[in-house]
Amino acid sequence: MSTGKKVVAAAVGLGLATLSACGSSDSGSGGSGSGSKTVTLVSHDSFAASKDVLKAFEKESGYEVRVLKDGDAGQAVNKAILTKDNPQGDVFFGVDNTLLSRALDNGLFQSYEARGSDLIRPQYRADQGKHRVTPVDSGDICVNYDKAYFSEHKLTPPASFDDLIKPEYKNLLVTENASTSSPGLGFLLGTAARYGDERWQDYWKKLKANGVKVVDGWEQAYNEEFSGSAGGRKAKGDRPLVVSYASSPPAEVVFADPRPKTAPTGVAYGTCFRQIEYAGLLSNARNSEGGKALLDFLVSKEFQEDMPLSMFVHPVIEGASLPEEFTEYGPAAKDPETMAPSRIAANRDQWVKSWTSLVLK
Repeated sequence: MSTGKKVVAAAVGLGLATLSACGSSDSGSGGSGSGSKTVTLVSHDSFAASKDVLKAFEKESGYEVRVLKDGDAGQAVNKAILTKDNPQGDVFFGVDNTLLSRALDNGLFQSYEARGSDLIRPQYRADQGKHRVTPVDSGDICVNYDKAYFSEHKLTPPASFDDLIKPEYKNLLVTENASTSSPGLGFLLGTAARYGDERWQDYWKKLKANGVKVVDGWEQAYNEEFSGSAGGRKAKGDRPLVVSYASSPPAEVVFADPRPKTAPTGVAYGTCFRQIEYAGLLSNARNSEGGKALLDFLVSKEFQEDMPLSMFVHPVIEGASLPEEFTEYGPAAKDPETMAPSRIAANRDQWVKSWTSLVLK
């Protein structure tokens, strides 16, 4: 929920402890190989799992897990493609629907149907029949707002894309660069889905005229520029609107000490774009058997129910329950913008090029 994600990133930005296991600096699968009892997971910086859940997998499977974090989602995917002939690991986690076609077109993954994948909800499935990727989580990229700011200024928070270009919200929004950030790209795709090929550029012209600020990634946008985050409040961020995730409010609650009764931030649900993250067995994985076991684990109920409060994303399998923090503070969008992977594949690069020319120059 993917990354700058996902989604996902909200937890890291607010101080979530990451796995103690770390990636090896050795070349090729982080030290794992055929017959090895070490399996290496390559991912973006936002991957996290509870230590007890990870240990349970290691005890059951007999494999030791190493996690190699490789920057934000876009950076990690690009590096995995460049190193696919001599991969850094066995499984890659964190390619989302905005970048999926790039990974598949470059032959990043080999086919494997994970055990338990029959429980994955149909709307999250991709690459039907080939099973080169396995859906692992979903999240909604949405504009978040600082409740205190809007209350103090007696201003109603925006609820939709259309609202963001109204004069009363001038100079209030910060978003991420669509060419360098997963949530930034997701927000761009959300506007393309909402306004279509003919109107999205006109929308961005109006958004630019209304003072939208663009920064490189989620960390800067949310923790430095946004006035409503724990980081933003300390840094005196002055933008009360930020492109983040629907799961950011529960993250604000969980990591606050003491916990507030209500989340300090809210979600403009009419601005959401559904993001889905996938994992796959790398084409030249040295420990393919360990990689298959790890993929099975990623769609197990144990891992799926651990994800919400570890990475602040939603599970994709039937029967996985959500913690009350999610149901109370961060429900998924009921009607998010979506886009078929084929349309993303056909238009993504040109849209980003046009967006860059339009917004950054």
